[in-house]
Amino acid sequence: MRKLLVLIAALSAVLGLSACGGDSGGDAPAATIRVQNMSYSPASITIEKGQTVEWIFDDSGLPHDVVDDDGKYRSDLLTTGSFTHTFTESGTFTYHCTPHTMMLGTVVVEG
Repeated sequence: MRKLLVLIAALSAVLGLSACGGDSGGDAPAATIRVQNMSYSPASITIEKGQTVEWIFDDSGLPHDVVDDDGKYRSDLLTTGSFTHTFTESGTFTYHCTPHTMMLGTVVVEG
């Protein structure tokens, strides 16, 4: 019984270390844009090639989307939740909201 308790304690320690350590945050977004108050905030960001941007939708139930002007990416029409896109090319990418054409944003990708 004692060996079993020691084994359980050792497994718990190993599992605890692997769950908490070693994550470099590689999947974490490089930038977050809030979709609220009928705008993207911030409206313009600069990131490095290969990084991910996350748009978080929270505009009191108003539906919005994120649509690249060149058709490279497009979110669903959302009232809550989030949308992410990883930028694999350098350049300047402009986007808009389909139902609210005055909502504009820009992602500048360097590198």
